[in-house]
Amino acid sequence: MRSVSYSRWFVALVVLLLLFVPQYARLAGEPFALTFVSRVLVFALAAISLNLVLGFGGMVSFGHALYMGLGAYAVGILAQHEIGNGWMQLGVTVLACAAVGAVTGLISLRTSGIAFIMITLAFAQMFYYLFVSLKQYGGDDGLSVTLRSDFGLFSLGSPVTLYYVALALVLAVLFGMYRLVGARFGMVLRGCRINERRMKAMGFMTLRYKLTAYVLASVISGVAGLLYANLTGFASPAYMAWTVSGELIVMVVLGGMGTVFGPLLGALVLLFSEEVLKTMTDHWQMVLGPLIVLVVLTARRGVYGYLLDWDGRRARRAIKAEAVR
Repeated sequence: MRSVSYSRWFVALVVLLLLFVPQYARLAGEPFALTFVSRVLVFALAAISLNLVLGFGGMVSFGHALYMGLGAYAVGILAQHEIGNGWMQLGVTVLACAAVGAVTGLISLRTSGIAFIMITLAFAQMFYYLFVSLKQYGGDDGLSVTLRSDFGLFSLGSPVTLYYVALALVLAVLFGMYRLVGARFGMVLRGCRINERRMKAMGFMTLRYKLTAYVLASVISGVAGLLYANLTGFASPAYMAWTVSGELIVMVVLGGMGTVFGPLLGALVLLFSEEVLKTMTDHWQMVLGPLIVLVVLTARRGVYGYLLDWDGRRARRAIKAEAVR
């Protein structure tokens, strides 16, 4: 008899609860709940994209927030020129993030280790200061998004619509990641993380695989930025700051680096913990920091790793019980 997977049931429960957030916000008269969970989903989408290169590819990118910023500015700049067509904004986001990701990836992926980290950070800082210098688009003060993305059948100007679009994208990307990492592409990418020299000796063009993953992650992060600009009604160079990239890395590690569902749980746990601790103390960072360290030290694969380890122990006990019989 096949044992129940508690990790999968837990993820299913989380998704079910997320589906009913708008109804809860309306019935309880808590519009902040809808806005807050929308923010969680946007950051979860960016964290899932980072997990592709960090968790499965072993590439520690400290400039991933750059693409969130590009997506946000694609909306903000076009809106300032009175272009609110969502498909055009999405097209600009995808093209800009793919082009920047391809160029920076070709340079960065020829290095590894600390050099890769510093180069990705340097590129992100370059674009950060570029947008700070663009005074016609707000400079350091940022840019108000005057027109929300209108896709014809729906508009992201509606908070409920934006929420369900963000949730649908998160679920779609999670399913795509699940299929991708189990396919040949995912196998090669994970092989590169473990031993790239051996993968090259087997005849795989490892740079091509890693660059494809890097560009794909950049585009998904850019789409998260597009949603974030519609959510906040703002585009700012601060979205590209290295601190945002660090926050995304924490979400991936906290949730479960190298697991499909870990980044979603990491975003939920981190952002919910921040909100709860802010209501308790002004020094919430001093409490949150040790809690993150504790999770990372006690679980190799973060919060989701706890559930996977639980499933593993139950499976081993079941095997032993069958052997005794």
